[in-house]
Amino acid sequence: MKKFYFLFLWTLLNGVLLANNIRVSNVSLSNTPNTTLDYTTVIFDIAWDNSWRTNVGPSNWDAAWIFVKYRLKNSIDWRHATLNWTDGSGSGDGHTVPPGAVISSSNDTGSGGSRGVFLYSSSVMPQGSVSYNGVELRWNYGVDGLSDDDRVEVAVFAIEMVYIPQGSFYVGDGNLTINGQFRIQSSNSPFQITSESPLTLGGGGATALHNNNGTGMVTPDDFNNTVSQTLPASFPKGYNAFYIMKYEISQEQYAEFLNKLTRAQQAQRFSSTTVGHFFGSGSTPANRNGIKLMSDPGPLSPRIYGNDLDNNGVAGEANDGQNIACNWLSSIDLLAYLDWAALRPMTELEYEKAARGTLTAVAGEYAWGSTVIVGATGISNSGANNEVASNAGANAVYNNAPGVNGPMRVGNFAAASTTRLQAGASYYGVMELSGNVWEDVVLVGSVAGRSYTGLHGNGALNANGQADVNFWPGINGNNTPGSPNGVYGGVTGCTGYAGISFTGGTWNNSAWMTISDRTYRGTGWPGINGRDTRNGGRGVRTAP
Repeated sequence: MKKFYFLFLWTLLNGVLLANNIRVSNVSLSNTPNTTLDYTTVIFDIAWDNSWRTNVGPSNWDAAWIFVKYRLKNSIDWRHATLNWTDGSGSGDGHTVPPGAVISSSNDTGSGGSRGVFLYSSSVMPQGSVSYNGVELRWNYGVDGLSDDDRVEVAVFAIEMVYIPQGSFYVGDGNLTINGQFRIQSSNSPFQITSESPLTLGGGGATALHNNNGTGMVTPDDFNNTVSQTLPASFPKGYNAFYIMKYEISQEQYAEFLNKLTRAQQAQRFSSTTVGHFFGSGSTPANRNGIKLMSDPGPLSPRIYGNDLDNNGVAGEANDGQNIACNWLSSIDLLAYLDWAALRPMTELEYEKAARGTLTAVAGEYAWGSTVIVGATGISNSGANNEVASNAGANAVYNNAPGVNGPMRVGNFAAASTTRLQAGASYYGVMELSGNVWEDVVLVGSVAGRSYTGLHGNGALNANGQADVNFWPGINGNNTPGSPNGVYGGVTGCTGYAGISFTGGTWNNSAWMTISDRTYRGTGWPGINGRDTRNGGRGVRTAP
């Protein structure tokens, strides 16, 4: 009789804390795996704060995106586990959730396999904390090439997400002082996205999406009032439902990502190979980034990273900045993280949908639907999981305030009683889409951007630590035999910035923060090809 062994199960101390207080604990594997069909069950508890599900207004919910990594005993190579696909019906999928919760996922492999699952409330509930104990996910270990007698180490990860429902929405807000913003033909009116069908860009047609002739853009689109292009049906336009990370990637999320890479991959995704150095290659944290290379077992073992904002040599303390938005990223770093987490980059149309929702556009609005903005001027409880702005009424991190000098904790402006304006929240409850760190988006105004088809990451990077999903931005050149000239694709890895740029403003200036500002979209801007203290981002995933 074949037996299934596991060596031990790995979680972070105090659980996996991967954004604003989401927690995974009590991880175990089933003692009775199915050795005929080669699957077992990953069992754990999960809890997080500020969860909701509503059937009015946005009519949406938040969710946890959960995925599993594993490695064989004595191996340094962490791999992505294939979970059983579920259509959300709750029957025959091999997953078990407690009462009050539901699981759904995509058929990522084409043969009933999923890279992860969404877990969320099955019924309407007010905003508050949730706790789901005894979640069971079926892991098809045979699909991953494991034998019944392999010994494995398992890690469970969770990221807070927000569901963006299917539906029409507007891009552009009618304020022509905003650079390059979308509009209807030569009028000032916002343009409505009503489907995922092919879309004409520019050229003067009454039904085409225009861009104020590219006025004010640093690198203009390749379409304008007289030159037209076609945005294919495969390009995600934001009409169909999708999930978006509730918060920007946190520094703890990125540190744990680094700790699951090979040594060679780590060298590409961090700025220094010197023990004691932080992002920015210095021996002290730069602009509030506390991710530090803590030790190097070398010469073949992966390096060990941690959060040490106070720079006392002890990682993971209460004030070490784990939940501060991760800055110092390049677009290449961001894409690698998203591929590893089985997410994907968002498009600039999805960005406007996530921020504005279905509401009529407000001229000059920020992501919270208003032109009112109050910047944080100082920080209380610096680096802790309750870090907040020290000045009353603050709803954004911007303008390089002397008392801040970097991004702040994700979601720090939101509390149980805050309004959308006070929390700096989008229509759907997404945090910090304006300010804190730049949001990287896939562009409509370049061939490389329009080649993007919305494929999800597969949970694995290439040997050089790069995302390698076909038709993702950053793959400079056509590497797919038989593809038309000018189509960007292939699997050599995302090593450039073609088709992607930034939006949404940042902690150190007051420009480009409005939803519709397209100053640095267009055909791309090389600044994000290198690491930048202002750049971070988040990912999305098409809804099952």
